[in-house]
Amino acid sequence: MATLVLQVPDESLVSKVKQACKMLLGVTSVKVQKEAKPKEFDITKTAGFREAMDDIENGRVYHAESVDDMFKQILGYVPD
Repeated sequence: MATLVLQVPDESLVSKVKQACKMLLGVTSVKVQKEAKPKEFDITKTAGFREAMDDIENGRVYHAESVDDMFKQILGYVPD
């Protein structure tokens, strides 16, 4: 079985296009699928965010005065 996909930008024409398709010889079904609305991204739902909040709650947070200080804390020395 073959599937034909039509995009109809004018919603007022959808029912007329659907009726016209039903009249075609050999068409067994016509379905209308509306475009899904894009979901808003919520960073608080991510695993990384939850892990970061867990780090904060459990005191696994470090502060550095500068980039050199950060490297010294992480690596034990400041790279050239």
